[in-house]
Amino acid sequence: MIVFEEIDLFRKDCKNLLKKYRSLDDDLEVVKKVIQVLPDARPPFSFRIDNLGIKSCVIKVKKIACKSLKGKGVNSGLRLVYAYFKEENRIVFIEIYHKSEKENEDRDRILNHFE
Repeated sequence: MIVFEEIDLFRKDCKNLLKKYRSLDDDLEVVKKVIQVLPDARPPFSFRIDNLGIKSCVIKVKKIACKSLKGKGVNSGLRLVYAYFKEENRIVFIEIYHKSEKENEDRDRILNHFE
């Protein structure tokens, strides 16, 4: 069983996005179920973020089905970044954002949390 954790900045991201996307909590529960079965990168849905210089595997999920984005399906534009610690059976959610509000993940946030 994989343990899920969230950093404080991730919770803040969720709180802000929940105002716009009311189904986000439910959508994240679905994502957790999928990640629990297949936690590693699975192109074209998720990719490893390389060249960070840290031990854990950091993955960016590019296709999240969000019920609040009707008609968009899995191409909703929501992005999720998490670190997967295989040996510890642990996943830490780092960041969630909409691609229209931000183009790429916050590498500084990732590095600052795992230094």
